[in-house]
Amino acid sequence: MSGEFELMATETRRKTAYRGNVYSQGGSGYVYGSAARKLQAVPDNRERPAKKVNHAPRRNRERALHMNVGYVMFLVSAMMIMGVALTGYLTLKSDITNSVKSIAQLESQLNSLKLDNDERESRISSNTNLEEVRQIAIQELGMQYAGEGQIITFNSEDNDYVIQKGEIPD
Repeated sequence: MSGEFELMATETRRKTAYRGNVYSQGGSGYVYGSAARKLQAVPDNRERPAKKVNHAPRRNRERALHMNVGYVMFLVSAMMIMGVALTGYLTLKSDITNSVKSIAQLESQLNSLKLDNDERESRISSNTNLEEVRQIAIQELGMQYAGEGQIITFNSEDNDYVIQKGEIPD
């Protein structure tokens, strides 16, 4: 067992660094020598002079708790302005919502009218026999197909329709 103790002592010496009068090993320090540290006596609280109390922070806190008339009037006017602004905003938002609903209803009505119109147009075109119309126009009304010299072409400024303002020459 004594051999084991000597081995541990030598390893400890290798890891130990010397700094002046203090050997340090892994964070703990050992002091060798005859000079021991003197303990400092704890000062007595009674020996200290009493601090002067500053009342300014207390006065500031008390002032902050009390509101004067001007500040209250400012807060009331700010709240009234905000109330008017919010009421106006909500009114405009309601108007926009009602307009959107009205537009949606009118679009729905327009679509139903278009569908009704298309349905009537297809019903009329399916009931009309063009061959029968041609025969009545030729036989009963005396109409004829146009000949070569009877067709006149011209350029129109408007592509929509043409209005005849006078007799067409032969």
